[in-house]
Amino acid sequence: MAHPLEGVGVALITPFNEQHEVDFEAYGRLLDFTSTGGVDYFVVQGTTGETSTTSAKEKTDLLKYTKEHNPKNLPIVYGLGGNNTKAVLETIKATDLSGVTAILSVCPYYNKPPQAGLIAHFTAIADASPVPVLLYNVPGRTVISLQIPTIVELAKHPNIIGIKDASTIENAQELAKRCPEDFLLLSGDDNLVTTSVSIGFRGVISVIANAFPKEFGELTWAALNGDFDKAAEIQKRFIDFDTLLYTESNPVGIKKCLEIKGICSSEVRLPLVKASDALGVKLEKAMNAEGFWQ
Repeated sequence: MAHPLEGVGVALITPFNEQHEVDFEAYGRLLDFTSTGGVDYFVVQGTTGETSTTSAKEKTDLLKYTKEHNPKNLPIVYGLGGNNTKAVLETIKATDLSGVTAILSVCPYYNKPPQAGLIAHFTAIADASPVPVLLYNVPGRTVISLQIPTIVELAKHPNIIGIKDASTIENAQELAKRCPEDFLLLSGDDNLVTTSVSIGFRGVISVIANAFPKEFGELTWAALNGDFDKAAEIQKRFIDFDTLLYTESNPVGIKKCLEIKGICSSEVRLPLVKASDALGVKLEKAMNAEGFWQ
C-alpha cells in the first residue's frame, strides 16, 4: 500500500498582494491548480512559503484555509520548526493539528548545535507532537546538517516517520542504505528526483510543482513505477530551468512563473525582492521552450 506522503508534495508558496498581505483568493487558486494538476499532498508553510516573514496568525490562518479549501481532500503537511526548541514546543501545543498528516520540522539554523543537540531537539519535538514528524535537512540554508548516524538514531523514534533531504546525492545513497525500510525518504531537490527514487526514495517535496504540477507528477510517478526512461526524459527538461528558479533566491523564481501563468502575483516580502525583469524574460523563454504551460 502506498504511503499517504509518497509521490509529490508541493511546498506551497504564500501569495501576497501589492500591499504584501496574504492573498487568500490567489492561494485558493493555487490549491485548485496544484491539486487538479496532480500533486499528492500539500506542504503548508514550509520554507518556500516564506515562513521567516509570515506571522504566527498568518501561519495558522493559512493552515486553516488549506483545510477548508482542499478540493481533493489531499493530505496536509505543516511546517513547524525553528531554532528555539522551547518556542517550537509551545507552538505545537497551541496549534490545531487536526486534519494534519504530519509536521515538517527544519534543522535549527544559526545556533549551529552539535549532533547531540539535534537529537535532543527533534526528540523533544517528536515527543510533544500529536502527529508524526518529518525531519527536514537543508544545510544550504541552515548551515548545519543532520549527519547520517544522527538520522539513523532519530529514525528509531516511533513518531519520526521520515525525512526531506536536500543535501547531496552521496547523503541520499547513505540514507537509502542505512535507514529502516519503513522510514520515508523524500527528496528536497527537484533536480535529483529520478536519481533519488532509483535508490529507494519515495517521492519529493517540490518547489517546481507549484507551477508545473502535471509535469512533475508525471516525472515522479514514472520513476516510482520503474519507468526511468520516461522520468529521465522529463527530468532533463527541468535541469536548466531548475537552476534559473534559484538565481535570485527561492521562492522568487517560482512566484514569477506563477505570475506568468496568471495564478498569483510575484510579490515577496523583504528582505527578498521580486524577480528582476531579466530573470522574468529568461523564465518565460524557458517555459516556452520546454512547453511548460499546462
